[in-house]
Amino acid sequence: MPVPGPSPAQSSPPAAAARFGTHGRGADAVTGGKPALPTGPALPFGPAARPSRPFSAPAPEALPVPGEGPGGDAVAEPVREAAAATATPNPALERIMRGPSGVGTEGLFFTPRQAPPAAPPAPAVAPDVPAPRAAAGGRPIPGLYHHPVPEPDPARVEEVSRRIKRWAVDEVEAYPPEWEDQFDGFSVGRYMVACHPDAPTVDHLMIATRLMVAENVVDDCYCEDHGGSPVGLGGRLLLAHTALDPVHTTAEYQSEWAQSLLSDAPRRSYRSAMEYFTRAATPSQADRYRHDMARLHMGYLAEAAWAETKYVPEVSEYLAMRQFNNFRPCPTITDTVGGYELPADLHAMPAMQRVIALAGNATTISNDLYSYTKELDSPGLHLNLPVVIAAREGLSDKEAYLKAVDIHNDLMHAFEAAAAELAVSCPDPRVVRFLRGVAVWVDGNHYWHQSNTYRYSLPDFW
Repeated sequence: MPVPGPSPAQSSPPAAAARFGTHGRGADAVTGGKPALPTGPALPFGPAARPSRPFSAPAPEALPVPGEGPGGDAVAEPVREAAAATATPNPALERIMRGPSGVGTEGLFFTPRQAPPAAPPAPAVAPDVPAPRAAAGGRPIPGLYHHPVPEPDPARVEEVSRRIKRWAVDEVEAYPPEWEDQFDGFSVGRYMVACHPDAPTVDHLMIATRLMVAENVVDDCYCEDHGGSPVGLGGRLLLAHTALDPVHTTAEYQSEWAQSLLSDAPRRSYRSAMEYFTRAATPSQADRYRHDMARLHMGYLAEAAWAETKYVPEVSEYLAMRQFNNFRPCPTITDTVGGYELPADLHAMPAMQRVIALAGNATTISNDLYSYTKELDSPGLHLNLPVVIAAREGLSDKEAYLKAVDIHNDLMHAFEAAAAELAVSCPDPRVVRFLRGVAVWVDGNHYWHQSNTYRYSLPDFW
């Protein structure tokens, strides 16, 4: 799969970018080395040896641009419109949005590009440009706002699927033989390749794939399908979280804690996946991920508390819980998987945090909608947005489901508007690249839900 091409360097940082700090001004700001990722047998416990600057971001002129490839237009088109409406044209931003052109650059992009405009009118699409192929299997929810993506690279899908099964079954012993069909049906290789088409190598894809599987092992074994229970969940999650955020205690108890990380499948999975991740990530990227996993675990605990007390939350309360119990840890690592770093101060901007939160919220409601019939068939009352709307607002199942579709669409539009606004106000190439990566992840996440007919089927509401 081709790696995205470089964008032109900014000749002078726009004033808006200067307000957020002097980032991306040349090779002196960042370094470009990319060490190989760890592969092979399980890593020994303890701090892993790591390069001094793992996966440092390339200089800004080496960064790809948004608006090209799967999901890019979701961010780039509103950006172009906003830029056109600005009183003072911003040539640097226009160049970043447009990307490289000329002989030899066509192959640097995931999908065929729009032809450049000859005059002020909007660019015309070349007549021989094919539309992205529809996802194999399944059908999208009628009325659900989404962007189709090309089929993920089959060679990468096959290799990621092979490696992750070997890791999950042999290396961390997360899945016994009787769960093998469920593991295969999850199609995690196809999922991760669709969400991260810009990953430079399969090793980079495996970073996200191990973490995704580990999160699902915790969810299945502690919360839901395979022996999970709300009773005592807080203690289990706390101890599992120490596999991500190590305990620093006295020598007398350090070895006992270390051994506890091998005591069950969730902790073994978290421990191993995090060790691979921290070898590839910078310290700030790793700390960012730990923070988002703490958010996730807090969301698990809120849902468990409601289950224990048989409380059906208000719709607003449910949506608040879903901002924490959601997909947020996945798009937040899009730069690590892409082989670069969005610096901590840029990632921590309130505007960037809003974009990431909205992406997680929209994709999690999409999960509620696609898993609706699966959850209705599970024992007990399983909270999801349509169920909560029906119970709290007195609507029929169909009316509640369709209202949940509208809520998802509102969140998606808010995500795209917030991303476009941020790209205009802070057009640092790394910010723009990260926004594009999050948009691609959102689209890949929908693709997986739509196409995974092993797990999901739609209700008969149309």
